[in-house]
Order: sequence, then structure tokens, then C-alpha cells
Amino acid sequence: MIEWINFIAFLVSYFLFLFLYLFSIQPMKREQKRGEKAWEECKKIRMICGIFEMTTLITLLLWIPFPIDSLHWKIADSYVPLIIITIILMIPLTLIMTKGIKDAGSETLMPSKETEMYGGIYEYIRHPQTLGEFPMFVAFALLTNTWFLVILNIIVILIYTPIMVYFEEKDLTLRFGDKYREYQKRTGALFPKFWNK
Repeated sequence: MIEWINFIAFLVSYFLFLFLYLFSIQPMKREQKRGEKAWEECKKIRMICGIFEMTTLITLLLWIPFPIDSLHWKIADSYVPLIIITIILMIPLTLIMTKGIKDAGSETLMPSKETEMYGGIYEYIRHPQTLGEFPMFVAFALLTNTWFLVILNIIVILIYTPIMVYFEEKDLTLRFGDKYREYQKRTGALFPKFWNK
């Protein structure tokens, strides 16, 4: 019974994290309806998203002691190779995400109308935090030793990422106008456009 409660908590927290995050990345759209307070609302929503993201990761890892037998499609007999693969994946993903957070500054948690477009890693890709963060869910899912959660996370990421990028870029275009459109032309969303450099 506890395994089903954990799995339902995982699904609910994952859904709420992803759903609310879409609201948090659209302060300009919200400002058109809600005025200046939209920026503070997006900040609060983003903080709530962080709580749901942590809950998602915790409940994901709680699958290890509380698996659902019918969905536990074992990857390996030993956790050692899964831990090694997870570490190998996590190192570059963490570096990319951390660089994105550093270069975005306070905008990562507190969207602000005064924020200018950023430099650093953002000169090469428009969504480094997404590139670093979302594949981490797959890396963590590997630790559960079940293909079910690995496949589920891959599907969620493949469906959600383009949707998230679409809504965020729409809002950034409202915010920065032609400057952002030019930036889109010369910079890849998730991977660098080396041919434009």
C-alpha cells in the first residue's frame, strides 16, 4: 500500500511541478492581465515549484525501498553500474545547470522586469538550465533500477520540454522584442548553433 501512496505522490508532485512551472515562466503574459504584481506572483509560484520538484525527486528515490512489483521492470542485478552511470550523467548535467543558474543570476528564482538578457552560457544556448535539469530526472530514475520510471521520465521530458520552451520563449519575446528574436536566430534552444558562430 505504501508503494502506491508513494507513486501517487510522485505523479501528483511531478504534475504540479511541471504545470506550475509553466505559469512561473510567463510573467509578461501575466502582467498584461494582473499588472505589476504578476512578477511577484511568478516568483512565489517558482518557489512552490521548487518544493514540488524536491518532492518529486524524493518520491522517485523512495521507489528503491518501496517498488511496485508489477511496474518494477528491473534494469540490472546490481546497483553498482547504475550508480556509476548516474554519476557519469550527473557531472556534466550539474555543470551545465549550475552555469545556467550562475549566468542567469537572481532571475532563476526571482523573475524581474528589470533583468536584461544574460551572457555567459546563454551566448551559446537559450535554455541551459533545462538542458541540465530535466535529464537529471532520468539519471535519478536509473537509481530506482526500473525501466518503467526511466521510460516514464524520458517520455515526460520529450513531451514537456518543447511545450515549456514554447511558452517561455513566447514570454521572452514579449519582454525583449526584436532583441530576443535576433538572439533566437543565432543561438540554439538546447544545443549550440556552431554553424552561426
